[in-house]
Parts: sequence; C-alpha cells; structure tokens
Amino acid sequence: MNLPIPPEATDHPALIKGRHGIDWRSKRRHFLQVLAFALALAAVQYAFQPEQPLAPALVYTLLIATLTWAVIDLGRHFFPSSLETGWPGGLAGPGLVLGGIALGYLGGGWLAGRLCLYYGWYAVGAGPGHSGYSRTSLLISALAGLAGSFYFHSAGKSAYLERKMAEARRHATDARLKLLESQLEPHMLFNTLANLKALIDIDPPRAQAMLDHLIAYLRATLGASLAATQPLQAEFDRLGDYLELMAIRMGPRLAYTLVLPPELARHPVPSLLLQPLVENSIRHGLEPKVEGGCIRVSARSESGQLVLEVADTGVGLPPGSAANRPGFGLAQVRERLASLYGDAGAIELIAASAGGVCATARLPLKT
Repeated sequence: MNLPIPPEATDHPALIKGRHGIDWRSKRRHFLQVLAFALALAAVQYAFQPEQPLAPALVYTLLIATLTWAVIDLGRHFFPSSLETGWPGGLAGPGLVLGGIALGYLGGGWLAGRLCLYYGWYAVGAGPGHSGYSRTSLLISALAGLAGSFYFHSAGKSAYLERKMAEARRHATDARLKLLESQLEPHMLFNTLANLKALIDIDPPRAQAMLDHLIAYLRATLGASLAATQPLQAEFDRLGDYLELMAIRMGPRLAYTLVLPPELARHPVPSLLLQPLVENSIRHGLEPKVEGGCIRVSARSESGQLVLEVADTGVGLPPGSAANRPGFGLAQVRERLASLYGDAGAIELIAASAGGVCATARLPLKT
C-alpha cells in the first residue's frame, strides 16, 4: 500500500513528479558527478599501470560506472521510496545496488570489450577476456556501485534532515509569534479596562462613550486576531479606534494624526504591529507631560522598504537613554520584526529635536 506523501516531502527530487517521476536536472548533476568519479578512477589505474594503454581504462571505467549508476539511480524510482532519502527501503535497497553492480560489470564490461576490440585499443596480446581487464571491470563495478550509492544516499538523507530542520524553525517562529501576540492583546485590554473603571465613578457619560468605542474596537480586532497579517488600512483603522478611546480619557491633552498614502493601504503588515508603539507614546511620552501632546502615525515607501513611524511630542527619552524607552511595546515589536523578517526588519527610537520621540519600523515592501 502506498502512503500519501506529506507536503514537506514533495520538494525532494525523487518525489517531484510522482512515484515514477524523475527530476532530470538532478539526474544530470548526478551523471556529471559519476563521470568525474570514473575519470578519476581511470587516472589512478593508469598511474599504477603506465605500461598499459589509457584508452581501454577510460572506456571500461566510463561505461561500467555509467551503466551501474543508471541502473541504481534511475531504477530506484520504480520502487516504493523512503520519504527520508528517496531510496527503496528494506531489502529492495541493497538488492538494487547489487543488481546495478552486476549489470554494470556484465553489460558495461561486455560493451567496453567490443568497442576496444573494434577500434584496436587493446595492448598487444590483450583482449576482452584478459584477466587484467576482468579484474579491473569487477573492481570498477564494485567501487562505482558502492561509492556512488553511499554518496547519493547520504546526500538525500542530508537534504531531508535540512528540510526537517527548516520546518522545525518555521514552527518555532510561528509559536514564538503566537506567544508575542497573546502577550500583546491582554496587555492593551487590561490597560483600557482599568481606564474605564476609573471613568465610571468620575464621569459616567464619558465612560459610556468609551465603552462604545471599546466594543467597536474589539469587534474589529476579533477577526484580524486570527490572521498573522492584515492590510495596512485595517491597522490604521484600529489605531483610530484605539486613539479615540485614549482621547476620551485624556481629553484635550491628546491629539493625533494618521497619514496613510492610498497606494500603501492594501500592503500586508503583521497584525497589531503599530498599536504597542502608540501605547508606548501615550504611556511614557504624553501622560507624564502636564499639557499632553500630539501623536502622528504615518507610512511611506523608501528604497524598497515600508517605513512606519510613530512620533510624539511627549517628554522624550529618559536621561542617558539613546535608543530605548521603557515599556513592553518596543521590545514586542522588535521581536516580532526579527522573527518575521530577520535582518530585513528593524526598529529604531530617535529623540526628536523639538522634544518627544519618533519610533521608526522598517520592513520589506512587497510589490
């Protein structure tokens, strides 16, 4: 019974085109490697027997090695292959190698003998039945079959292990992102509920308005929380809801501006990427400032990158801090960008000359 091939295994050359499919690009590479091995073997043989003509050594080596390789490397596709290496499992694997060696020795040696005899390449007194050529044919067959099979089997298993390691890294990255997202949403929600609780006692109408905005915000966020990415327009829409919530609590101490060019509105970005930066600006920049200030969130394209900025006119960076403002948001965004984009994603925090801080996130611009 043939088991279904898992998706992660379908990129193996032996499995690209089905059970009997052959990746000819890979086979051409294997064939050239076999030819190189055969030429090296013929050179070694000639070095130890310089009195013998070179032509028979080349012909025997090339034909025997080629036929042995063809039987083993092409014939393995007609057996149920191992998903790990693309080679037959059980006794079929060793049987195929031994069969390839036998056919290479008999068929390749016979054909090489006929060619050398026809073209007169043998040394005087030698011929196809000469014991020296028989021993050489057997040695070439054994070396070509065993060495070639071991090399290609090892290469296939190494490729499989590399694919599994890459798959494990992808799963680890996905799990890490899910953990970061699960940390983010409760953090924002608890802060908002704490603000709402404070307003219920001192200003019930504003608390009611804040609750309405919170319900709208959570309704919009619920669907997006199930996806790893979302359009930049959706990210800015939810930022507007969030800033409206904060504006109810802070009153005239908070003003904000959202700038999103139309051509970037549909560009995908990690869900809830900018909100922790906005939350940082409010908590560490505007709230400690008596008169409050303004937050400006903008997006632009620059040198093949998507540049997202969150700038505030708050109290600025603490003394002695040149790159980090306290808070959960900056570390969360930095880790998400590193997990998703590696070196292509980065974030920096710069103190503005007129006061405040500008957080700039850069990630690849997809076209």
